[in-house]
Amino acid sequence: MDFIFAGFIEAIRLLFGGDGQTWSAVAATLKASSSSMAASLTLGIPLGFALGYFNFPAKRQVRLLVDTALALPTVFIGLVVYAFISNRGPLGEMGLLFTLTGIAIGQTILALPVVIALSATAVESMDRHLRTLLISLGANRRQLLFSCLWEVRYGVLAAGLTAYGRVMTEVGISMMVGGNIKWHTRTITTAIALETGKGMFSTGIALGLVLIAIAFGVNVCLSFLRKK
Repeated sequence: MDFIFAGFIEAIRLLFGGDGQTWSAVAATLKASSSSMAASLTLGIPLGFALGYFNFPAKRQVRLLVDTALALPTVFIGLVVYAFISNRGPLGEMGLLFTLTGIAIGQTILALPVVIALSATAVESMDRHLRTLLISLGANRRQLLFSCLWEVRYGVLAAGLTAYGRVMTEVGISMMVGGNIKWHTRTITTAIALETGKGMFSTGIALGLVLIAIAFGVNVCLSFLRKK
């Protein structure tokens, strides 16, 4: 067990010593995950609200499709994105393969069903008398929409947190679409898998500590927003 303790000591040295390889993976992870979360929240929250709030033909089938997409393996998403953006794919000319943008596209596909499904669930659990009350008070459509969205804000925050957790910890998309290129597309999770396989436990532990720190920071921010 001594190698584990030694790994923690070396991990602290790498982090506070400004090791370039370690912080390059951290930067790549933050760039890709931030872009994917911005896209998935922008698209997912309105779609989730519409799915939970309105009644329309084939609503049950759409909800089933979204719920099924929650279980999509990351390697399958990586395979599909790879097929589209590779040189032989329809989007090959855009040069997205082995880039952080390509990783972000795959992670958006991964996170979007989570945001839609959990946002829809939050809207469906909203008090049904709220809409009647707002209409009786003279609220217009815009006021009605934003009031209902504010009512389910905690559920939407939980949806974003859950999606972010899945994006931050995925490996398949980053490995297949990004190629795990050092100093370029190597993320925290792919670096941990690579370094652990090479026996470099200290680097893996260092990156794991950063991953935990990011998750802790996100939860602290959400807790602060809930209090506000």
